[in-house]
Amino acid sequence: MPLPGKLIFALMLVAIFRILPVSAQPDAVYEKLTPAEDHLEEEFEAGKFVIEHVLDAYDWHIASLGDKHFSIPLPIILFSSNPELHEGKKLHVFMSSKFHHGHDDYKGFRISHTEEHNNKIVEVNEQGHEIGKPLDLSLTKSVAGAIVTSIVLLILVFAAVRGARRNSGRAPSGIQNLLEPVIVFIRDEIAKPSIGPHYKKFMAPLLTLFFFILLNNLLGLIPIFPFGANVTGNISVTLVLALFTFMVTTLRGNVNYWKEIFNPDVPTWLKFPIPLMPFLELTGMFTKPFVLMVRLFANMLAGHLIITVFISLIFIFSNLMGPAAGYGVSPVSIAFSVFIMLLDVLVSFIQAYVFTLLSAIYFGMATAEHH
Repeated sequence: MPLPGKLIFALMLVAIFRILPVSAQPDAVYEKLTPAEDHLEEEFEAGKFVIEHVLDAYDWHIASLGDKHFSIPLPIILFSSNPELHEGKKLHVFMSSKFHHGHDDYKGFRISHTEEHNNKIVEVNEQGHEIGKPLDLSLTKSVAGAIVTSIVLLILVFAAVRGARRNSGRAPSGIQNLLEPVIVFIRDEIAKPSIGPHYKKFMAPLLTLFFFILLNNLLGLIPIFPFGANVTGNISVTLVLALFTFMVTTLRGNVNYWKEIFNPDVPTWLKFPIPLMPFLELTGMFTKPFVLMVRLFANMLAGHLIITVFISLIFIFSNLMGPAAGYGVSPVSIAFSVFIMLLDVLVSFIQAYVFTLLSAIYFGMATAEHH
């Protein structure tokens, strides 16, 4: 088997063995159960299993061995909306390990498992009843994953800059040889055709968007700490990226851009007395970033969901027809999971390209001269 094939197969095995104990054992240590109760406890819930592996979390799960869970706790930062419950203290900072994987309360806070506030931190009174949500500025797994990606990106960029200075007047090599063709492609195939002569002032945001999205997409496919966080599969992250494009477009918009929104060159009856076209143009300002947000989020979330579903088939068949059926379906599940992962690598590049291309088109529309 070629080296890339071996690497992908090894990563898939790590992913399977990483999530296998989670489905086989409960988080807490239970008392001795009757056979019927024991079967009930070990019942595999495919829907819950799939959703839990794509949702954000307050700690970074590494592995599970029986009822032992290994995870990296992350900082919890809360501003209480009911300071009287905390002796007048509003700001609370502690590590997520205080919640013991969501089983315990800590200083009047808990991770809710209710339908209304599922997987969110809530405040509880002395009777243990949930009474509201604090302002939550915690460092979650998605945020930590974005920080890891930013550090990797900075290392790559500074290495490329050092290589460019060292190889001045010579052929590029190393990291510079990896990044320079991508930068030239974004400049010549995206920025120049979409924006025009003013493309240089937009190269920084376009390159930042492309490399940040691409690295998050690719690192999210590696199921080994400190990678594996589904950053771009979190709609809050894609919302921020879309707002970044929206703000650049809005702040850089010239007179012609705003004229085409509020006073477009269309027949008067489309603008007065009912401002139909201005309303549609103004609505388009907000639907464009909305589409950017949803497209990236949905595509990256779908890949992670499909891989997890295929892995879940092993446990579903094992529960329905016994362990032999689980082992029998394992090769098929792994084969399809590897195929989807390879497809997700391609999707990672495509989605980074599409997001950058559309952003460049919006920047070009905002700075275009009157035709």
